[in-house]
Amino acid sequence: MTTYTYTRIFFCSFLLCILQACSSIFGLPSDPEKPTMGEVTSSTEELKNLPLPKEKIVIGVYKFRDQTGQYKPSETGNNWSTAVPQGTTTILIKALEDSRWFIPIERENIANLLNERQIIRSTRQEYIKDTDKNNQLLPPLLYAGILLEGGVISYDSNILTGGLGARYFGIGASTQYRQDRITIYLRAVSTLNGEILKTVYTSKTILSTSVNGSFFRYIDTERLLEAEVGLTQNEPVQLAVTEAIEKAVKALIVEGIQDKIWGKAIDGNGGYQILINEYNREKEQNNGRVIGGRYPENYRQKVAVFANIEGQKVRDDYVNPKMNIGGKIGFKYFLNPYFNVEVNGNYFTLENENIVKRSYFGPEVNLEYILFPKYKFSPYLYGGAGAMYSKYKPQYKGQFGGGFEYMMSRNISLRASAQYDLGFKDSWEGLVNGKRKDQALRFGLGINFYLGNK
Repeated sequence: MTTYTYTRIFFCSFLLCILQACSSIFGLPSDPEKPTMGEVTSSTEELKNLPLPKEKIVIGVYKFRDQTGQYKPSETGNNWSTAVPQGTTTILIKALEDSRWFIPIERENIANLLNERQIIRSTRQEYIKDTDKNNQLLPPLLYAGILLEGGVISYDSNILTGGLGARYFGIGASTQYRQDRITIYLRAVSTLNGEILKTVYTSKTILSTSVNGSFFRYIDTERLLEAEVGLTQNEPVQLAVTEAIEKAVKALIVEGIQDKIWGKAIDGNGGYQILINEYNREKEQNNGRVIGGRYPENYRQKVAVFANIEGQKVRDDYVNPKMNIGGKIGFKYFLNPYFNVEVNGNYFTLENENIVKRSYFGPEVNLEYILFPKYKFSPYLYGGAGAMYSKYKPQYKGQFGGGFEYMMSRNISLRASAQYDLGFKDSWEGLVNGKRKDQALRFGLGINFYLGNK
């Protein structure tokens, strides 16, 4: 009995050590961390690499706040924490400094500034009566020729959610993701006459992902082994807001250069044309984008050619079927963004170990349905009929299947598929036995080339 107790203690201690090691492998924090400098985003680098102006512009920001009134989404009840950080004015001022195009002046808390200047004047008048009166005067405050207005005007939760999981004999894994979205408007206002000189609009998605795995198994009739592992990662809202604001500041600078808003600040030899060309290309690419990364014009062209490598295994009347490698090539013609007709030629080998081995080739005709033609990533389904030829009697079959397609570019996509073949007769291997027709299961990986570029 004592030995059994010691064994359990040792097993639990060993399991805890493994879990601690796994936490380090997965990058989970196990020790307190020291404070660090704030993260630098990709938009920060873009701002800092802008060509410098001939003369910096004095600019004022009174209020750039959260205008959404949105609270953090919660699945457990009310949550009175705001979804958007409340210090967006500070983030905007930092972005203006990083751009090196502007001299930001204090306007958000100007009452504090004026009060402090009044204290300085009163102190000098009280204690420095005999000094030169001219030295007692404070220099005047800077005034802005341009004011920046706007704010975070939208926070949309769960604009895109999804997940994937599988479980087999107590062993399972799953992944989930969620996308939120913030939207920012920024406008420049002339203090000379109140004219709105320019308005820009940017948005940024906020991604949350989780990966989980579990093991649940009876070792024997009285002992159960259960284990879980998981990792969740949420993109910080503050960094998303920062990136969106920095992108808006860059857009304001570039469009101001194009429209000659900045006046004397623009240097004729400043090399701004490259910056303007890059910005215009980005705008052209963005013109067709809508929420969720979709495009009003579907990615797929009218005609595509493809090639697949496949592994297939036949279920026939003999035992010990073997997996073999085959493939197919063909072309597709799109009737509309959702449906296309596919014609292909394929090759596969039927084999039962030490019994029979036959190679077949033949055509297939399928009707394919793409679920999300306006997305880069989309599932698809198809079905049709085909023929199988060899030195023996021709065979005929029907097939159906599905898979996933990912557009790597406007003309190239990767595909993963699974297909089930069902024979019209039970004689693929030359033996008719039982009521079940011969069948085959295929798994494929291929590439599509779409002809033409919209």
